[in-house]
Amino acid sequence: MTISVLDYQAGNIASVSRAITRIGEDCKVITTAEEVLKANKIILPGVGHFGKAMEYLHSQGLVEALHEKVIVQHTPILGICLGMQLMCKYSEEGNVTGLSWFDAHVTKMKVKDTLRYKVPHTGWNTVQAIPNHPLLKNIDQNSEFYFVHSYHVLTAPENQILTKTVFETPFISGLQVGNIFGVQFHPEKSHEAGSQLISNFIHL
Repeated sequence: MTISVLDYQAGNIASVSRAITRIGEDCKVITTAEEVLKANKIILPGVGHFGKAMEYLHSQGLVEALHEKVIVQHTPILGICLGMQLMCKYSEEGNVTGLSWFDAHVTKMKVKDTLRYKVPHTGWNTVQAIPNHPLLKNIDQNSEFYFVHSYHVLTAPENQILTKTVFETPFISGLQVGNIFGVQFHPEKSHEAGSQLISNFIHL
């Protein structure tokens, strides 16, 4: 199976593609609605601005194509960092409506202890995960993943929450509804644990 990585001008495409090929899987970078409609599994990566990303997705007809593949055809998709945030209803970053696959809003990170905690949240952190979830199979509960973000999700329906992370206070670092998966951290930059997560998604 070839994994399709959607390039929507939001960066981080090369890192994700390398992570897929490093574990011995085939990867194709796609850019058009037509390619989205032909995909078997999709990764929606991203580092960038929520509002600009949604504007680009709309301008290229990618929102409609993604809706057809993900919601109608139930094609598995994994959103990474900004990719996960775009799957939410709304973001303060640009005050823009997202894809609305998750019942969650994206808000600016705020910390009280500014000496100990810096925004953006950058570096390694652990995740508190649902036990025995197939996306996290063979990943130790104490594994660390790499984060870099200034916006986050604080609340979502309990049955959509996949992982939580503490950065001064808890926030939601992973979401799932059916065939739709999203993680705030970067598995492509998270060594063995990240490679395992990507492999788990590919083999779902």
